[in-house]
Amino acid sequence: MNNEFAPDLITLIDDEGNEHSFEILDTIEHEDSEYYALYPFYENPEDSVNDAGEYYIMEAIINDNGEEEFAEIDDEDLLDYLAEKFEANFEKLFDDEDEI
Repeated sequence: MNNEFAPDLITLIDDEGNEHSFEILDTIEHEDSEYYALYPFYENPEDSVNDAGEYYIMEAIINDNGEEEFAEIDDEDLLDYLAEKFEANFEKLFDDEDEI
């Protein structure tokens, strides 16, 4: 089976130890940092019915143990800037798909 169209998934563990799966929609490098657009992933599509349909923007950081972690972005101006860039990328992606 060809997995070319399989989602690129990542599992994050919150502060309470709960696992959450996300699809990586896109990444952006900005000022020596890498940012990810993540969309909640559900094994059962019916579980996504109650989802708000929003994606999350997280910064990839290296913790004290040298492991990659994802952190929320507190700077509203940076978050707005990144959201604008991600939205432009999504729009371009969907425009390119329409041409196929």
